[in-house]
Amino acid sequence: MITAPLRSLALIMALVLPISDPLSTLGWVWPVEQVRIVRPYEAPAHAYGPGHRGLDLASGTLVRSPADGHVAFAGSVAGRPVVTIDHGGGLVTTLEPVVSDLAVGDVVARAAVVGHLGQGGHTAPGSVHFGVRLNGEYVNPLRLLGGVPRAVLLPCC
Repeated sequence: MITAPLRSLALIMALVLPISDPLSTLGWVWPVEQVRIVRPYEAPAHAYGPGHRGLDLASGTLVRSPADGHVAFAGSVAGRPVVTIDHGGGLVTTLEPVVSDLAVGDVVARAAVVGHLGQGGHTAPGSVHFGVRLNGEYVNPLRLLGGVPRAVLLPCC
């Protein structure tokens, strides 16, 4: 049986990126302004196993493209608004629930607004799901973002 401290250590170790990871050098940006991870990436044991294939991020109103690309899909999937961006090189991101006026084929620049936070899906209210696929396989988005942003402590009183 794995104890809670060991599970926490395993999660922290999973977030640490190897320096040699080529994906971390692509210069991607977070799709939300104030980064707070509501639910981390959880790799499945196998292709059809349970897991969480992306990050759920607390979000403001606007959602941005993490990198240059073009819109591969913008519309509704199972009743929730979704935007999918093809960044080339086998990298594709999915953002949901995101309502967008963009159309398939529209070019988007890194950090450009692609839409605003909608409702629906599996995320907590006020958060956006950020998934990344590399050649069809889901990968941890933190690999492209260079890891977790530095924490900033604020005065409490």
